[in-house]
Amino acid sequence: MKAFKTIPINFFERRCVFLPLAFVVRSLAGRVLLAAAAGCILIAGGSRAAAHSPDSENQAPSLNVAFALAADGAGYPEGGMQAPQKAVPDAPAAQSQADDQSGVQTKRILGIIPNFRAINSDQKLPAQSVKEKFVTATEDSFDYSSIFIPAMLAAYSMGTDATPEFHQGAAGYGRYFWHAAVDQTSENYMVEFFVPALTHEDTRYYTLGRGGFIKRTGYALSRAVVTRSDSGKEVFNLSEVIGAGASSGISTLYYPSRERSLNSTGTEWGLDIGIDALSFVAKEFWPDINHWMFHGSKTGAAASQ
Repeated sequence: MKAFKTIPINFFERRCVFLPLAFVVRSLAGRVLLAAAAGCILIAGGSRAAAHSPDSENQAPSLNVAFALAADGAGYPEGGMQAPQKAVPDAPAAQSQADDQSGVQTKRILGIIPNFRAINSDQKLPAQSVKEKFVTATEDSFDYSSIFIPAMLAAYSMGTDATPEFHQGAAGYGRYFWHAAVDQTSENYMVEFFVPALTHEDTRYYTLGRGGFIKRTGYALSRAVVTRSDSGKEVFNLSEVIGAGASSGISTLYYPSRERSLNSTGTEWGLDIGIDALSFVAKEFWPDINHWMFHGSKTGAAASQ
């Protein structure tokens, strides 16, 4: 994105008020996400281990009922004392349902960030049609939530004075915003529609969904250069690499001449691929985080009923 281009030398003297935003956007976003995902996985692992331990709470009522009946001396048929019958829920079925929920992808992350391309690892889907690729690119570009990233990048760019020709104030912010929005839209269509339609590549992200944190993170990052073809084979991700490069080249048409250098275009190209790779990490661990945040307590309640 153009937001990450060269910061002026006197940045720390003139724009230090924007350092927290810049630091978060460029340095901590990915690390916080990965740390949160790791914590969630550790907590989920601890909860699963506890679920396999003996349930002392369910045993206690049975003992109390047995002692009460023994003291009463009645209630047992001839032939000896028998344990009272008690309806027991189908615990394996409840656990199976909880496991099914843990791998489900939602259309948005936290109800805001578009997540239309993420696919559950267990899903078996037919090849993407050209129409489906177009629809996905359109959803990512014009969904109501698509304004948040350009809005943040516009604020960061104006704060760092990334493009002095845009100036400051409301008018300057408007220029930064529409440039960031066009950057995002052109990249979406190049990466998710135009190039994959020509190369017959599947633009969906298929989660690994199993293995340790490092293995899944490595898999997610590798999807920036490896993808599936429409026939289901793993191929080099021309859609991402060529599409991001084409989008960076197109951006030189509507930015000031100072931004049209080969170095500037190459920097944006690399950053676009890097940002998409981090988004794949978020998509990989989102089902685990979503299950831990919103379904963990419900699962526990169901098991205790």
